[in-house]
Amino acid sequence: MNVTLAVKQYVSKMIESSGPGMKVLLMDKETTSIVSVVYTQSEILQKEVYLFERIDSQNRENMKHLKAICFLLIFSYFSNVISKSEVKALAEADEQEVVAEVQEFYGDFIAVNPHLFSLNLQGVSRGRSWEPTLLTRTTQGLTSVLLALKKCPMIRYQLSSDMAKRLAESVKQIITKEYELFDFRKTEVPPLLLILDRSDDAITPLLNQWTYQAMVHEMLGLNNNRIDLSRVPGISKDLREVVLSADSDEFYANNMYLNFGEIGSNIKNLMEDFQKKKPKGQQKLESIADMKAFVDNYPQFKKMSGTVSKHVTVVGELSRLVSERQLMEVSEVEQELACQNDHSSAHQNVRRLLQNPRVSELDAVRLVMLYALRYERHSSSNLPGLMEDLNRKGVSERYRRMVHSMVEYGGKRVRGSDLITPTDAVAITKQFFKGLKGVENVYAQHQPLLHETLDQLIKGRLKDSQFPYLGPSTLRDRPQDIVVFIIGGATYEEALTVYTLNRTTPGVRIVLGGTTVHNTKSFVSMCGNSEKGFF
Repeated sequence: MNVTLAVKQYVSKMIESSGPGMKVLLMDKETTSIVSVVYTQSEILQKEVYLFERIDSQNRENMKHLKAICFLLIFSYFSNVISKSEVKALAEADEQEVVAEVQEFYGDFIAVNPHLFSLNLQGVSRGRSWEPTLLTRTTQGLTSVLLALKKCPMIRYQLSSDMAKRLAESVKQIITKEYELFDFRKTEVPPLLLILDRSDDAITPLLNQWTYQAMVHEMLGLNNNRIDLSRVPGISKDLREVVLSADSDEFYANNMYLNFGEIGSNIKNLMEDFQKKKPKGQQKLESIADMKAFVDNYPQFKKMSGTVSKHVTVVGELSRLVSERQLMEVSEVEQELACQNDHSSAHQNVRRLLQNPRVSELDAVRLVMLYALRYERHSSSNLPGLMEDLNRKGVSERYRRMVHSMVEYGGKRVRGSDLITPTDAVAITKQFFKGLKGVENVYAQHQPLLHETLDQLIKGRLKDSQFPYLGPSTLRDRPQDIVVFIIGGATYEEALTVYTLNRTTPGVRIVLGGTTVHNTKSFVSMCGNSEKGFF
């Protein structure tokens, strides 16, 4: 159950099946993202692909000496199931009779991590209903994942979400219609597709994160594994955009799930290791052997140099933002709101931070949103007072309106699960960390609702009354292969939960997907754009 490997194998297969010789890979906007996330340019070059072109490129030379491999969302190496009418239209358009072969490849999704995929879709709903075209697109993406992983699953969905039920029915319809495609070797325990709705847990996407991958997305934004660093003060030209890929970056692969304190220590070790291996300025190249050794080591040194400068820059910028926006103080109060049950303390702490001029507009709004969700029906709730504090702070009306949009989106009236489980404040021993060492203490108390849902599912205790099966059949045994899909977007904190469960639960393999992968900014924006449908 590895979505990265599934896409890589598809790309390799389409290149290799075209035979030896120089090739050009023609892609559209979507498939360019799909391929670039799993393959580096140098890896593709090794497969005799010397040119990458967008199909919508206007000024293209005539290059009949190159074999063209077309990987497109709509047409030639198609990334999903195609109809006979589409093949007929392609044949009629092939006036030069150059198309040798048409195949379907089920790579209609972005493989973010081996256990995490995204459809890169924003705003799939208006209120509580699907945008019709995006229901179709989501169905195609999700069935593409199932075909790529060679799974024909039983389906469960979140009963409190009409959107989850509609997607479950739409996926089932495709599986029934294309039954020959889904005729995989039967396993003792059938795989399971669990469809959830983001509105059941609106708290997780609102929290600041302290593990490397999640923190980068939260503060800098990860888009198809790329970070835009152009706004970083004093940034050099070659670091304005950097790629973070676990496949091609060993440091990132080893550190993406570690907390910020550990990253700081590991960056220091990486720097020290680099200094030891760095060629000395006065290194003597007296013999042919000296020169050969230098040339042999240079590519490795250059790659290491790039890795060091990239991660030092990224971690340096994260540190600057943590300090500038006082995110340790903000995050501590967020965790208190998400995990504890002391209204008086929480209210006092939120007000204190709203009066702090260094707390940004986004952080101020997220604190009030968390308070609104957490103490929505508390007898002493003082949301109007906090809204007035936001106004006095100069927070824009658009952002203030989003607080109510958030409650409409993920409030108690909407949720099907018990998101807020009160924890006795005394039971949590606060361990304030010195420097960055104890991030896991105060700053990582929260566990996403998905953790509890999957834990119950794996133990065979997930209630049918809340997560019914589609159709009459049910699983007699505990599930082993699980694909979880969250309508409205997943988060990197949930991806970490899945990664941890995969490592600690023998015999269970879980893949997580979402219409997108959120950070707070994208999630708040989505809820703001959906608000018209709520009223």
